[in-house]
Amino acid sequence: MTAARRVLRGGLGLGACAGAGLAYSAVEARSYRLRRVTVPVLPAGQRPLRLLHLSDLHLLPQQRKKIAWVQHLAGLEPDVVIDTGDNLAGARSIPAVLDALGPLLELPGAFVMGSNDYFAPTPRNPFAYFHTTGSAHDLKPGEEWKGEPLPTEDLRTGLTAAGWVDLTNARGRLRVDGRDLELVGVDDPHINRDRYADVAGPADPSADLTLGVAHAPYQRVLDAMAHDGAGLILAGHTHGGQLRIPFSPAALVANCDLPKSQARGLSRWGSARLHVSAGLGTSPYVRFRFACPPEATLLTLTAQEPLG
Repeated sequence: MTAARRVLRGGLGLGACAGAGLAYSAVEARSYRLRRVTVPVLPAGQRPLRLLHLSDLHLLPQQRKKIAWVQHLAGLEPDVVIDTGDNLAGARSIPAVLDALGPLLELPGAFVMGSNDYFAPTPRNPFAYFHTTGSAHDLKPGEEWKGEPLPTEDLRTGLTAAGWVDLTNARGRLRVDGRDLELVGVDDPHINRDRYADVAGPADPSADLTLGVAHAPYQRVLDAMAHDGAGLILAGHTHGGQLRIPFSPAALVANCDLPKSQARGLSRWGSARLHVSAGLGTSPYVRFRFACPPEATLLTLTAQEPLG
């Protein structure tokens, strides 16, 4: 076999592998999973509390499988639902989002918005995901992201009308299964809308748990929430890296300043527990995932071990 023929055959083989990988990643992006995590954050002696964490639906009206899957989560009978934003994928997505969340809106819940709840996604080079140039976290301090606005207030109205607490740079309380949850939230740090100073303050010792909630897990927000005594911080945004090396503990990219090893799942942030959801969707212009399936997470909050 000539050298030229060997090179050609090798190139064809690589092309076939790349094509197969791309086809698989498109399938994986629609392979929704439920993760279950136990988090020991409640006062000693308390019975467990079940918290459903949703994030990054990036929902289009035609995604009927995703809508049905999210509706089905109500069958888990969680005690409370926390939505960490990026629900929308376009101006026509709001009825589909409210339809998907419909059975869950009957439960106690709270939410924050993400950048894609404010601005429509735009076409982009998929490989741009792997570098920071031109992305929102290159914004200067005080500079906000600009884009085609979405009817955000219609989404906010739909969620609050159901009784969910709006944590957009706000504090709130929920009484859940006889427990008092203190909630502290910020608007999306990825587009410099977070105003933690407006909600800062020590955790209320009378609450059974103080929850910090943000869309994008930027260190400035995590540090402030942990410093103020949040026991558990919930965020999304990272998509878990979206493309990962199989079995690798770290993502290739976090799309914010969070360490890549913490871009998905449960970890520690100072004295707080941090849970980052890999989310249920993708941008409509980058519809693939690899070794990072879309997910929702059922967190079972349990009592902390008493100090010895």
